[in-house]
Amino acid sequence: MGDAVVGVVANPLSGRDIRRLVTQASVFPTAEKANMIQRMLTAFGAVGVHRVLLNTDLGGISASVFRAIGRHHRQDGRWPEVEFLDGQPIRQTAQDTVDAVRRMVTAGARVIVCLGGDGTARVTASAAGDVPMLALSTGTNNTFPAVREATIAGLAAGLVATGIVPSDSVVNRAKLLEARVGDRVETALIDVAVSTERHVGARAVWDPATLTQLFCAFAEPDAVGLSSILGQLSPVARDESHGVTARIAAGAARQVLAPIAPGLVVPVGVREIERMPPGSVHPVDARAGVIAVDGERELTFERGEQPTVRLRADGPLCVDVPAVLAASARLGLLRRARQRSSSN
Repeated sequence: MGDAVVGVVANPLSGRDIRRLVTQASVFPTAEKANMIQRMLTAFGAVGVHRVLLNTDLGGISASVFRAIGRHHRQDGRWPEVEFLDGQPIRQTAQDTVDAVRRMVTAGARVIVCLGGDGTARVTASAAGDVPMLALSTGTNNTFPAVREATIAGLAAGLVATGIVPSDSVVNRAKLLEARVGDRVETALIDVAVSTERHVGARAVWDPATLTQLFCAFAEPDAVGLSSILGQLSPVARDESHGVTARIAAGAARQVLAPIAPGLVVPVGVREIERMPPGSVHPVDARAGVIAVDGERELTFERGEQPTVRLRADGPLCVDVPAVLAASARLGLLRRARQRSSSN
């Protein structure tokens, strides 16, 4: 097994964006994020993970885990060694996640688990390189991360990190979208939306009336978020090589009721749906505005600039949790023979 290392990055700000003011989205408390990490530590220890790297934060997650480690070691010492990645400034921005993930990669993490929403997963993917990631849902819009019990995710991540389950059969390469304005580039794991608004503001997009174009790496019928617009009209699975794009227009003859955020179902006009082959580059039609990646406004552009969106096949490596546990069952990896007590 060697030195089986797992990185865990938990975003203390996930699930707290402005969409909570305009929807009925649930709040994911700090205490539950810390509890999820503790459940993963139990699973990691059970399958032989030696070391866990955990980001530090000002929201109380890492502090709660630190206290739990002290209590746990007095009772049962089977948790892996936990190394807290302190020593760097905490900005309470996405850069904290980038810095932590890069340190995990450098330190030899074999899997990186991230707790957050779509934005956290996107930022984690941008820094993970070829280290497989496993995204757990603790955010507002959770299309890319899975809503999954942390214990099961911990078992899957641990089985891959230790090499007990070979990664080549249970780790898949995701697609991504590349939005480019001049030399400025942002990537998205799910969707890129073009808005006529001229500022980034609160970042989150919740008003489809401002949208003019939508590009989706995948569009699932049961998703929440902007990709749900095309998920009901032209579904694309995560494992399909192509994506889909369309123009958004309030007065379009074709309308779809879309759950663009938790508790927010609105009619959206859609026209000119088009398939996006891998590597295809699509121009942005708006003369000026802002580009949102995975639901968050990131890139502004002005007249004379020509933004483009490209579908790429070289997205992050992702752990397929059901596939890992299916392989474990098939190979009998979690079976244990009952030990007979010896008698004199």
